[in-house]
Amino acid sequence: MSQWQKTGCVLCAQNCGLEILVEEGRLRRVRPDKDNPRSQGYVCRKGLNVIYHQYPQDRLTQPLKRVGSGFEPIGWDQAVEEIAQRLRGLVDEHGPRCLAYMGGAAQGGQMEAAFGLSLIRALGSQYYYSSAGQEFSGHWWVTGRVLGKQYGIAIPDEQATEMLVAWGWNGMMSHQMPQARRVLKEISNHPDRLLVAIDPRRSETAAIANLHLPVRPGSDALLMKAMLAIILEQGWEDRTYLQEHVEGWDKVSLWFRGVDIGAALEVCQLEHGQVLELCRLMASKRWCVHPDLGLYMGRHSTLSSYLLHLLAAACGRLGVRGGNVIPGFVMPLGFHADERDPKTWRTVASDLPPVAAGSFPPAVMPEEILSDHPQRLRAVLVSACNPLRAYPDTTAFERAFAKLDLLVVNDIVMSETARLAHYVLPCRTFYEAWDGCFFPNTYPEVYFQLRRPLVDPPPQCREAAQIHTMLAERLGLIPAIPPQVAQAARAGRLAFGALLMAWARQEPRVLKAMPFVLAKTLGQEWDSAAKAALWGLLMTAPSAFRENAVRAGFAPGLDQGDRIFQALLDQPQGLWVGLADAAKPMAGIKTPSGKIEVLIPELAEEVQALDAAGEARDLRLPSGYPLILNAGRHMDYNANTLMRDPQWNQGKRACTVAMSPADAQGLGLVDGQRVRVTTEAGSEEGELQVSGQVRQGMVLIPHGFGLNYDGQVFGLNVNRLTKSTHRDPLGTPLHRYVPCRVRAV
Repeated sequence: MSQWQKTGCVLCAQNCGLEILVEEGRLRRVRPDKDNPRSQGYVCRKGLNVIYHQYPQDRLTQPLKRVGSGFEPIGWDQAVEEIAQRLRGLVDEHGPRCLAYMGGAAQGGQMEAAFGLSLIRALGSQYYYSSAGQEFSGHWWVTGRVLGKQYGIAIPDEQATEMLVAWGWNGMMSHQMPQARRVLKEISNHPDRLLVAIDPRRSETAAIANLHLPVRPGSDALLMKAMLAIILEQGWEDRTYLQEHVEGWDKVSLWFRGVDIGAALEVCQLEHGQVLELCRLMASKRWCVHPDLGLYMGRHSTLSSYLLHLLAAACGRLGVRGGNVIPGFVMPLGFHADERDPKTWRTVASDLPPVAAGSFPPAVMPEEILSDHPQRLRAVLVSACNPLRAYPDTTAFERAFAKLDLLVVNDIVMSETARLAHYVLPCRTFYEAWDGCFFPNTYPEVYFQLRRPLVDPPPQCREAAQIHTMLAERLGLIPAIPPQVAQAARAGRLAFGALLMAWARQEPRVLKAMPFVLAKTLGQEWDSAAKAALWGLLMTAPSAFRENAVRAGFAPGLDQGDRIFQALLDQPQGLWVGLADAAKPMAGIKTPSGKIEVLIPELAEEVQALDAAGEARDLRLPSGYPLILNAGRHMDYNANTLMRDPQWNQGKRACTVAMSPADAQGLGLVDGQRVRVTTEAGSEEGELQVSGQVRQGMVLIPHGFGLNYDGQVFGLNVNRLTKSTHRDPLGTPLHRYVPCRVRAV
């Protein structure tokens, strides 16, 4: 029997709607889902090839235990028993700081995060590492200070804007916005709208932009300071907005008086007239900005994020329609973790706090393991991610993971990280399980899709949420569930909910263990801990979400969450579950003053010290590394580490070392030859691609390659070329500015 089923892509944060043909229990064909209200039939070639993700040859189908240099299959009971015993023993002997959880941020499913976090918290640990900390530590920390909550990221309101500024963002390749290519082309071609690209190279987005500023690599922060100086010098700041909505501007504005604008722009290698025109446009048009890894992973990462917030505030573009707005949430991405709170942990070796919505930066994990500190990390639970290919400094991670007393990996494949584990536990794929993602990338609408299983999993594969629940139960972290509560799970959801909450009022342990309680009740009836947790989340959603849901057509009431849950079951293409109050775009600002608080004392000295002379000196590259490696090129041919089978790129030049024609000629290199790229971290070899898209002095290598698939390694592992210590003070690795050299093999 053949049937087209509605679902979503799991390869990037946009989760575009898909329809997949299922025949005889297998996924066969993929097409865009025109009924998806968010993507509306838009999809890129990655989503159309997602079947390669579903059926890798290195699929895990049973629990494995390391024995000597290899692995042996074991049963679930033995795996859970032994892991729980070792976890308990390590925590009892060394304290809870010895334990960390890394996961919860997969672009295909995030329901497991509640379970992984609940597990380590119940054991006393706060050490949560995720890809948010990998990419956004500085930006989310600045957001927490300026807008009040680290997870309250102000996204571009591109539908209502007159000018979209793509700063360090190649949206034509990385997407990161609903229907990105469609939207960018529409803005670029519209007679009354503008697309601006600020990018060192002529990327695919810069190529269609109405205005492109080819800023010198690594000089973005200096450019922002010069632009703020120009706006203030010209008197173009929005004084009314600043007076009504901004706290601290009187002190901050003094930092931009007397700046040598000409010298700064000379260092940035930009024409004064072009920058002046952009500043004029920013002062006169309704604009929003879409920053990305070109800023987040570039020099002065946190400082750049701060200056970008100041630039938007000066022009009155934060918390207004057509500017950058805080969207509504089904669930916030993480939680606010203020490092000034003495209860918030810091890492013991690197002394860093969790600043990316509660998660620590993965770049520091190797030194937290390799440290001689008595409270060093000794046990790590890795779930649905592959740190040995996704995070910086593969060599450091290999050394660190080899030193762990316990490494447990939940995954669908025998990944590079899994090969170093003590236990490897087989997960269901995102098309064999109930799951969903919480990326808030629309305004004012709030979208959610509950993806359902399309095919049956191998018999021994479990959801990551179910695996966490089994460990929690064996560790004694779940209170004994009364028979009447367990029995009610077989009846109606609302009756069950009433009994559950009555029990929770009597037993204080229930609320902290709620994800596991739901997994052991509704989750057992539905064979899905994640699905049960989503129902619980909707039933206990905060008032802001419930108010947004009312505006989307879900009447208020105690059963509102259950009705939303049922609507998600009835509409597999997803739906608008909420509608933010567009008349109050400032509502998401949660600072103590209720205003945008632009003064961050910790960054004041750094902003004031930033000048042309210092940057000219610091931008000089070491003699042995005369080029700048951009480690992580976005293309149509890479999808992090989720597409392991190289056949999906058969016939494509998917993983190359891209260089400008001038640099290639200067080094005596030709297109297609083998070259060796060397950095302070190490060397990798690959095929040279000579491209006019690449700025002279830069080298581009995509991420997501160097995977060991079916005994063969395809492409080069760019994270072998990055050092975990080459990072921003808040932990973000500086992948977009890695000094390197290139030679013929």
